Amino acid sequence: MDGIALPGWLREARLGGDVALALGVVLLLAMLVVPLPTLLLDAALAVSITLSVLVLMVSLFLQRPLDLTAFPQILLLSTLLRLALNVATTRTILTHGHEGPQSAGQVVAAFGGFLMGGDVIVGLIVFAILLVVNFMVVTKGSGRIAEVAARFSLDAMPGKQMAIDADLSAGLIDETEAKKRRRELEEESAFHGAMDGAAKFVRGDAIAGLIITAINLVGGLGIGVLRHGLGIADAATTFATLTVGDGLVSQIPALLVSVAAGIVVTKGGGEERADQILGRQLGQGWKPMALAAGAAAVMALLPGMPMLPFLALGGVAGTLAWTRRKAERTERAAPAAAPAAAEEAPVSEALRLDLLRVELGYGLLALAAGEAPRLTEQIKALRRSMAQEMGFVLPSVRIQDNLELPPDTYVIRVKEIEAGRGQLRPPLHLAIDPSGQPPAMAGERTVEPTFGLPALWIEEALRDEALARGCTVVDCAGVLATHLTETVRDQMPELLSFAETQKLLDELPAEHRKLVADVIPSQIGVGGLQRVLQALLAERVSIRDLPTILEGVQEAVAGGNRGMAGILAVVRARLARQLSEAARGPGGYVPLIALSPDWEIAFAESLAGPPEDRQLAMAPSRLQEFMQRLREAFDAAAAAGESPVLVCSSPIRGHVRAIVERFRPATTVLSQAEIHPRARIRTLGSV
Repeated sequence: MDGIALPGWLREARLGGDVALALGVVLLLAMLVVPLPTLLLDAALAVSITLSVLVLMVSLFLQRPLDLTAFPQILLLSTLLRLALNVATTRTILTHGHEGPQSAGQVVAAFGGFLMGGDVIVGLIVFAILLVVNFMVVTKGSGRIAEVAARFSLDAMPGKQMAIDADLSAGLIDETEAKKRRRELEEESAFHGAMDGAAKFVRGDAIAGLIITAINLVGGLGIGVLRHGLGIADAATTFATLTVGDGLVSQIPALLVSVAAGIVVTKGGGEERADQILGRQLGQGWKPMALAAGAAAVMALLPGMPMLPFLALGGVAGTLAWTRRKAERTERAAPAAAPAAAEEAPVSEALRLDLLRVELGYGLLALAAGEAPRLTEQIKALRRSMAQEMGFVLPSVRIQDNLELPPDTYVIRVKEIEAGRGQLRPPLHLAIDPSGQPPAMAGERTVEPTFGLPALWIEEALRDEALARGCTVVDCAGVLATHLTETVRDQMPELLSFAETQKLLDELPAEHRKLVADVIPSQIGVGGLQRVLQALLAERVSIRDLPTILEGVQEAVAGGNRGMAGILAVVRARLARQLSEAARGPGGYVPLIALSPDWEIAFAESLAGPPEDRQLAMAPSRLQEFMQRLREAFDAAAAAGESPVLVCSSPIRGHVRAIVERFRPATTVLSQAEIHPRARIRTLGSV
């Protein structure tokens, strides 16, 4: 062999599982046309019987149906094997049946002789009963259950998908777990659909077995009498024995596989073995078991009834009932500490606060469970955008129904305190005219709940017309999501907890761990850093660049600024590029309105208190004058199409911002140090 050069493809060939399976299927197809010797026929019949027993045992020990997703393929291949063996044994019976019961192999002869017991009529009747049991009871019932299970699985798939999306948007599961659940859901749907089709194989196998049996019996009798000259009685005995034996060899494995299919499709959504489910559910109470024991004892006392079997069964059932009742008494007599502990859990759960919660009236529940765009998807996108834009990980949003609300009303709660509410009209759309006037269209007038703008509820058919008029058109889920977004932006400082701050530090990349170790807690604690981040979020400054913020804290503390105002001023100066970019207008420059020297001096002279905690003590009349002049300057800039920022000196920036946010909360207030040197600026005026 060393001197023979094998072809490359032959050297690379391996008889793996895929090749073996392919060869096996080819052999099954070959058995349909190629005669088999009795020795190979007996071996193939033994494989069929053993395989059917294996399939039945595997189905009994399944934890859940999806653990055997290959079951439809097993049904197909086992059905093909039995049909091929039926054809092979039929060929052998019709060609060699006149030679005697052993002509079709020992397996067929043994099954035929065992069932018939020397009586042809009895054997045929028993065999017919087995056919009816397999065809009319087991196979038909399994097929019907598989059909209903497939239908219900497909109907329930959208609801299960929405439940996964809701858990993901609420933060109960992560993206990996969501993908795993979606994959399992797809496998479940595919499995039930395949089982619905595979059940037809089993039913067809039973019908084919019935037809093949009739062919064997009638054809064998005719061939034996007409061709081989056998007597009618001898031919009937010989071919009936072979026919019944052949039918049993195919019908018994078919019956086992049908029972296995019935067990799999009737298992439902449980995750226990069949013995565990039956034992737990049949033996869950002592009273049914005691009644069964009493019924068996009564049957034993009836005249003509065999006493021993019924008394034995009654004794076993009575013993089980007594054992179960004793166990229940032991459970009731357990120490009172267990119930107390069980009652303690709900009390502790009641103390937990939902940081963010959306309550829906019953008329809006479809927003969280309807078709796209669903509210859960909007919330998931909101969490992602907030993380990317602001560096702030939005807490989980809990969505629940509230029957006390009007049907079309929703409420947004922050730490279970109402932060906003509105009304929706699904399936209508909300049309908003950018000019601030109600759209001149047919519809229901309303007020947009987020910004308080005049709006109109319109039908879906008017959507294109509203867009053509330049209106912004939003569906109900989008309206609620927009309201939630603005509420979150306003409440970000309150939502940033100590735990979330620590989580932000823990999730920094490895190259910044040394910086964190130098700053926390030697120069500032986690609580102090939390207040810095909250102050930035209060002015809608992104905290995504956390390393730069930590560097600013380190610089401030090293320079002797340990007060919150001093630390915040240095941190904001460090973020000058980010602040300037956020304030840049459509023209590519930062529009400015500067604070005049007179007001700079007025604010500086009105500061009182220690340097680390200065307070503004300006006369109310001066404050009113300042607000009036500031309003006039910004109104003039708005008339020119600009959205300027107010610029002042660093020491008074925080105090000026505290005044401005009361009547113009969206106005940005920057100090000169917070404008990046390379930023393009344009001064529009001064106050």
